Amino acid sequence: MTDDVRLRRGRLALGFSFLVQGVTFALLVTRIPAIQDQYGISDGLLPAFLAAVPILAGVASVVTEHVVKRVAPGVVLRWAQPLVLLALLGVGAGGQMWHVALALGAFGLSVGALDASMNMLGVSLQRAYGRSIMLGFHASYSLGGIVGASAAWAGAHWHLGLFVSYLPAVVLLLPAALAGSRFYVDRRGPGRDADPVAGGEAAKGLGVGGFGLLLPLCLVMACAYIGDSTVSNWSAKYLQDVLGSSEQLATVPYNVYMVTTLLGRAVGDLGVRRFGPVAVVRAGTVVAAGGFAVVAAAPGAWTGMLGFTLLGIGLCVIVPQTFAAAGRLFPGASDTAIARLNIFNYVGFLVGSPLVGAIGDAWSYRGAMLVPMVLVLVTLFYARSFGVGGARYGVGHERRAGDRVVDVGRGGNEV
Repeated sequence: MTDDVRLRRGRLALGFSFLVQGVTFALLVTRIPAIQDQYGISDGLLPAFLAAVPILAGVASVVTEHVVKRVAPGVVLRWAQPLVLLALLGVGAGGQMWHVALALGAFGLSVGALDASMNMLGVSLQRAYGRSIMLGFHASYSLGGIVGASAAWAGAHWHLGLFVSYLPAVVLLLPAALAGSRFYVDRRGPGRDADPVAGGEAAKGLGVGGFGLLLPLCLVMACAYIGDSTVSNWSAKYLQDVLGSSEQLATVPYNVYMVTTLLGRAVGDLGVRRFGPVAVVRAGTVVAAGGFAVVAAAPGAWTGMLGFTLLGIGLCVIVPQTFAAAGRLFPGASDTAIARLNIFNYVGFLVGSPLVGAIGDAWSYRGAMLVPMVLVLVTLFYARSFGVGGARYGVGHERRAGDRVVDVGRGGNEV
C-alpha cells in the first residue's frame, strides 16, 4: 500500500470518528431533560452532574498527554471511542442515581481521551498532507451532531425510552468505528514526523508554568467555547423570553447554528489554503462578534435568527484552526500541546452557560450577549499565533507531487 493510499484511508477513518463523536455527544446533550426525568435528578442537582462531565474530560485530557508518550494516539482513540458509546448506552440503561453518576463519569473520562487523541491525529494528518484539512474533520463532527440531534428528536417524538433511543446508534456505530480504527495513521505511520530537535525547542514553551507559548491559543479556545455554549444553552430561551418568539420557533436557532457551522467548516479549508489561517480566523472572529451584536440588538425573533446564523458562520473556523495552530507552533511536541489545549475546550464549556445566566439574571440577557462578544474579540489580539511557520497553505507555498499537495513554505508569510 502506498503512502498516499494510506493517508487517504486514514483521513476517511478519522473523519468517520469525528462524525461518530458528533452523533454520540448530540444524543447525550439533547436528551438531558429525559435523563433528568428517568433518574429523578432535581434542578438543583442537575448542574453538578453536567459539570462533572467536562471536569472529568479535562482530567482525561491531561492523562492522555502522558499516555501518548508511550502509546500512539491512534491506539488511545481506537479504545476510547467504543467506551464513549458504551457509556452513552449506560446512561440510558440505569434506574438509580448511582447508575447515571457512574455512566456520566465514564463518559467524561473517555470523551476527554477521545477528543485529545482525535485532534492529535487530525493535526498529524494535516502535517502529512501539507495543506489545511482540519476544518473538514470538524465538519464531520458538525454533521454527526445534526444526525444525533435529529435521532434524539425522533426518540422524544415517539416517546422512546433512553435505552431504546441509544441502542441503535451504539449497535451501528461501535463496530463501524472499530473497523475504521484499523486505518488510523498516527505518529508511527507515514507523514507523522517528529523531529527531536524541533521537539526539544518547541517543548520549552510547554515547560515552566505549564503552557508558555501555548497560552494565547488556550485563551482563544476557552473564549470560542464560551461563545459556543452560549448558543447551545441560551439561544432557545433568548428567542422566546427576550424576543417574544413562539416555543416552536425558539427551537430553530440552534439547528440553524449547527447547519451553518457544518457549511462553514465544509468550505473553510479552501479559505485557509487560499488566504491563510490568520485571515480566516480574523474574518470568523469579526463575523461571530457581529452575530452577538445582532442578537443583543435584535428587535424581533427573525433578526435574532440572523444573529445566530452569523455566529455559526463565524465561530465554526476558530476551534479547528486553534488545534491546527498548536500543531504548527510545536511541531515536535504537538501531542502534548493539543492535550493541554483541549482542556480549555472544557473550561469554556463550564464557564459559558453560568456566566451568561448570572449576568442575564443580574442585569439583562441582551447585555449578557455582549460578554461573549467581547471575549470572542480577544482572538483578534492573538491572531498572529495562527500564522507560525509555513502556515499559510496555498499562497505561494505549495508544490504538487503527483496528486499530493506538499507545503514547502517556512516562516515568511505570517500576517
